[in-house]
Amino acid sequence: MKRFAGSDVERRALNAWVKLARATGEIGGRLGQRLARADLTESQFGVLDALYHRGAMPQCDLARKILRTTGNVTLVVDNLERRQLVRRVRRDDDRRYVEVHLTDAGRAMLESELPGHAAAVAEHFAVLSPAEQRTLVGLCRRLAGATTPRAPRRGARTALEDA
Repeated sequence: MKRFAGSDVERRALNAWVKLARATGEIGGRLGQRLARADLTESQFGVLDALYHRGAMPQCDLARKILRTTGNVTLVVDNLERRQLVRRVRRDDDRRYVEVHLTDAGRAMLESELPGHAAAVAEHFAVLSPAEQRTLVGLCRRLAGATTPRAPRRGARTALEDA
């Protein structure tokens, strides 16, 4: 079997990326199956959750919040609106501005599904101690905030070297 012939840093980074992607895919797949039983996709649940916790917002803000494209969110909102779980409302002072609002039915759907979803997430993460979960949160924030690769300071250990 051939292995990537890159540097140790590159091989460690690729290994970490593959492990993170596999874990995310595995857990996401199981959670997605659970949501599918409620006739919801991950994106639909994300929209309902964002509107429930943050209030009405434009579709472009929803897209950023749930890490989807604006085109995808348009389709997701179309489908949720068809089911009367959300509604679009144009602002009176600027008709170009459309906010997405959670309906009473959408609120009821989320309030029905959120406790079971949270319990399922907690069950998947129970393999990590509370301290490990906090560490994972911090590491994910660091990774998400690293928009451009930076060379480490001379003599400084990187997160990849500590892994």
